[in-house]
Amino acid sequence: MSWAFLAMAGIAALGLHLLGADAAGRLGPMTAAVVVLAVGGSVTPSGSVEAFGLAGAGAHTTIDFAPLGVSLVGALLLGGIFGRSLRPAGAALRGAELAARAGAVALLFVLLLGGLAWAGSSTVTFDGSSTGLGSGGGSGGLQIPGLGSLGDIGGGLADRISGLAKAKASVGFSVRTGPSLLGGAVWVLAVLVIAVLVSRRARLPVAWSALHRSVRPAASAVCAVLVLAVVAGLAAAVAAAAGDGRPRRVLGAALLGAPNGVWIGVPLGLLVPWRGTASGSLLQVLPDPLDKLLKGQADSAVSVSRLADLEPLVWLLSVGSVLLMLTAGVLTAVRTPRDGARTGAFVGRCALSLGAATAVALPLLVLATRLKADASLSVLGIDAAGAGLELAGSVPSALLLGALWGCAAGAAGALLACATGTAGRRAVRTRGARTYPDPVSLPGPYTPSSSYRPSSGDTNPYLRAPGEDPSDIPTRTAQPIPPPRRPRRPPGETPPPGPAPRKPGAP
Repeated sequence: MSWAFLAMAGIAALGLHLLGADAAGRLGPMTAAVVVLAVGGSVTPSGSVEAFGLAGAGAHTTIDFAPLGVSLVGALLLGGIFGRSLRPAGAALRGAELAARAGAVALLFVLLLGGLAWAGSSTVTFDGSSTGLGSGGGSGGLQIPGLGSLGDIGGGLADRISGLAKAKASVGFSVRTGPSLLGGAVWVLAVLVIAVLVSRRARLPVAWSALHRSVRPAASAVCAVLVLAVVAGLAAAVAAAAGDGRPRRVLGAALLGAPNGVWIGVPLGLLVPWRGTASGSLLQVLPDPLDKLLKGQADSAVSVSRLADLEPLVWLLSVGSVLLMLTAGVLTAVRTPRDGARTGAFVGRCALSLGAATAVALPLLVLATRLKADASLSVLGIDAAGAGLELAGSVPSALLLGALWGCAAGAAGALLACATGTAGRRAVRTRGARTYPDPVSLPGPYTPSSSYRPSSGDTNPYLRAPGEDPSDIPTRTAQPIPPPRRPRRPPGETPPPGPAPRKPGAP
């Protein structure tokens, strides 16, 4: 548990430092707020601009965004540790015991999250020289350390304010404790459920053995290819940073948001429709050609075909998504036990299991990568700036297309596995039966380990008489020697007197 929080805090702090956000305020509260956002929490930013000694200006911001880079690190560590803790559990693991373990982990997680919610509140104050309000250069650009230029806000109104009086911009953020704790509880329970479904070597209750054969191979395959896609995205970010003028910011953005971009591209490449709106300075955070598509349009449809009209190489996104699904199909077939089933039945089983897994995974990706940001600055009741960004996919379409793509990829992967002879080769058998080296009871001084081969006179000298030829003794199992039984005395009979104690010095 603590390792997961430490890893998330480390990734969040490193990403913010590379972005230069620590130049604008304290890194500790910002790190805590980012971790809270990553596990489903809620952060409320607010701000104000004071001019002429009047506090009549306010900045209102709405952010609905989860840094999935931090979320993924925490989920991998927490789920991996929880799944590994189930391996040594006995085959008699019950559903109530599994629920108690998950409940204890969730309770401890929520308690630690409450500490982060208390620490994730701060206020950062900038004077005119540090924010760019008094740049004096006539550019009218608002320069915020860690965020860069936000453009000409309000037609140079910021420069005019700072020229008349010392302007002071104050940006604060606070964690909403109640919604954050609720969101964190939902997040950790979802991670634990996924960990149980993905950890193929973790124990399951006997009544849940069907999940091991039908659900775990497909679920583990889908999770594996999604993590593989994120690794490829990080590699692409490193390559892009090598040729960029500001590599630190590229790497910082990749650490915090690489899964966001990759997991938006996977449903988009599988033809899931998206809709987006962008305006103001927030257009600068969108990659090309998405910024060109959304510029000057409200609630515009986003699809591979429309993006390909602006950049033909976008079609490679669909090719990569299809190859990703085919990889998931092959992994599902390799990890699904065949048990002598015919090719047609095995292909159908793999197609149904991967179709069900993808039908769940694709809508979850769409919900996790939804993005909404709205910022406005008002001075003495006059709206000086406005910027908005919203990007969301269709959940019903993701459900339907996920089932179709999953069935097709599962069938194709199973046919490839059967043709190459790898079907079921990496399947993990159900570990309900106790066999060597998994004895009924742990071996010890009074419970020797179970035998795994019959004893014979050639190997056991206690099975033959002195001078007897071992070849004349048939192979037989050694029988344990029963302990001697004490004779029972009739009721009421006194025990015989023991030997008289020997006196000191007596022979």
